[in-house]
Amino acid sequence: QVQLVESGGGSVQAGGSLRLSCAVSLYVDSTNCMGWFRQAPGKEREAVAVLNRGVGSTAYADSVKGRFTISQNNADHTLYLQMNSLKTEDTAQYYCAAGSPPCALIGGTYHWWGQGAQVTVAS
Repeated sequence: QVQLVESGGGSVQAGGSLRLSCAVSLYVDSTNCMGWFRQAPGKEREAVAVLNRGVGSTAYADSVKGRFTISQNNADHTLYLQMNSLKTEDTAQYYCAAGSPPCALIGGTYHWWGQGAQVTVAS
């Protein structure tokens, strides 16, 4: 059973930084894609960043390019999302997910999800 547990959320002033972590219980063939998604109140869930574990390739939503970085530490089964220059519009519940290729921002197949971590950016 694959389990994902996020941590590192919180409140920060605009312009600040936060790092989210996602502890992954185990890797299987259908966890070759890892991603971060977010959902703000009244809005649909959107992909923020995805990573192909095998080749290390990444993709980012236009709204976070240059500010957010997705990375992995295979040794301790952890996925990270470094968020810099945070804006009030980044306020949302952030979810870690794992799934099968293609590791796409849109149309990807994600089988497992974490419980979410709240990120609040104040002006």
